[in-house]
Amino acid sequence: MSTRPNLQFHTFLLLLAAVSAAFVWILLPFYGAVFWGAVLAILFTPLQRKLLAKTKGRRSLSALISLLVIILIVIIPVILISISLVQQIASLYDLMNSGQLNPGAYLQKILNALPPSVTDFAARFGLHDFASLQEKFSEFAVQGGQFLTKQALNVGQNTFQFLVSLGIMLYMLFFLLRDGVELGRHYRQLIPLSENQKTHLFRKFTTVVRATVKGNIAVAATQGALGGVMFWFLDIQGALFWGVLMAVLSLLPAVGASLIWAPVAIYFFVSGHYVPGIILTTFGIMVIGLVDNLLRPLLVGKDTKIPDYVILISTLGGLSIFGLNGFVIGPLIAAMFIACWDLFPSAISARIEAEDQESTNK
Repeated sequence: MSTRPNLQFHTFLLLLAAVSAAFVWILLPFYGAVFWGAVLAILFTPLQRKLLAKTKGRRSLSALISLLVIILIVIIPVILISISLVQQIASLYDLMNSGQLNPGAYLQKILNALPPSVTDFAARFGLHDFASLQEKFSEFAVQGGQFLTKQALNVGQNTFQFLVSLGIMLYMLFFLLRDGVELGRHYRQLIPLSENQKTHLFRKFTTVVRATVKGNIAVAATQGALGGVMFWFLDIQGALFWGVLMAVLSLLPAVGASLIWAPVAIYFFVSGHYVPGIILTTFGIMVIGLVDNLLRPLLVGKDTKIPDYVILISTLGGLSIFGLNGFVIGPLIAAMFIACWDLFPSAISARIEAEDQESTNK
């Protein structure tokens, strides 16, 4: 007789796993919209609480006001920057096609300026064929320009899909802001863990999401803006494009933005433009680098309590697997990994105490 309840329970678990997998499967085409809707809801929950108090508990009104604030300070600026970036990419590609911008010529100037000792050292490792290197670099630059242009055109052609995803994100965001507290409380009760474990994990989850997004975006925006302004000041073509690229690469701790400004500074030095080279190098180290060294530990590491090397590795892994969303997902997985292992000793102790209590009762 006891086998029937067990069979029913295991059948229910199988059904639960199947419908959960099916639900995740139908959400996959819009996982980016769902993901960022949840992230923005977590980020703006404090604002929603303040507005809820000022609107005397009218959740729909406070959620609508929060949504309008998000559209004004997040959605519209991102759309405007994206449109300008697409235009910059198209203009850079046109310059490369017309020959006005030749990355291979820039590399040739750098190679010609190398001292003989460096070329001899490179020859020992089979790197003496600089003509072939220049040709490959030129081909890579052209292919990269074609890829970026194609992606920019795809964004324009897939406007309908973008609008659908944006609508889903905003729609979901409204209800998460309005009903997020109740939903969190409901799903928290479904997790079969102790209250201490659930409190620790949920607190770690929200803390890491807020710190990672706010910290990394603040650092990326600051470094990208500073780098773009300096490139514009030095009259470098495509300053907005390079600024946005520095902002994206600054998601990588320690090395990010320098992957853009450092080669440009080297080119200035080897081509005899010492003043702009000195200005860019000084600005890159003393200003752009200082932003990363000061703001990132203060905004990200301090709240998450995750070592910098773990943030770096998890960010790189997240970006390689999940794309741009990975700069949040990677550190979040690392933080939950650390949090679960921190809870492991207490879970073992609780298990031993329960077994001892059970043996005593027998």
